[in-house]
Amino acid sequence: MSDQTPQQPDAPDAASAPGAASPDFDAMTRDIAEVPAVEVITTVAVHLMSSAAVNLGLAEGGETHKDLDEARKLIQALAGLVTASATEIGSYHAAPLRDGLKSLQLAFREASVVPDEPGQGPGEKFTGPVYG
Repeated sequence: MSDQTPQQPDAPDAASAPGAASPDFDAMTRDIAEVPAVEVITTVAVHLMSSAAVNLGLAEGGETHKDLDEARKLIQALAGLVTASATEIGSYHAAPLRDGLKSLQLAFREASVVPDEPGQGPGEKFTGPVYG
């Protein structure tokens, strides 16, 4: 008798199994060098907008996700990005981002129990005071 326990046969590698195709990650990803800057900037801005809207309670199930502290940070970052990049991405792309930013700033003011003074709200140091 041997002290060694019987070993299980090695499981076949999924990639080497007959008929299994390994994913072509090169084909699935885009080379970042090929992505225009305007696309990267607008994509990031849309993500910031979406996240801020959720944290303002504007998404489905709104109140369960409401977090004004997080929304303030996201709106501040969005305002900085939009303001800094507006001249680079042109008014065609910047105008809708500015509109979305203003809507979020107004929604933040409405959602706040104690609204900030004009010019003191999230992102207003970059955009100036926002009025409805």
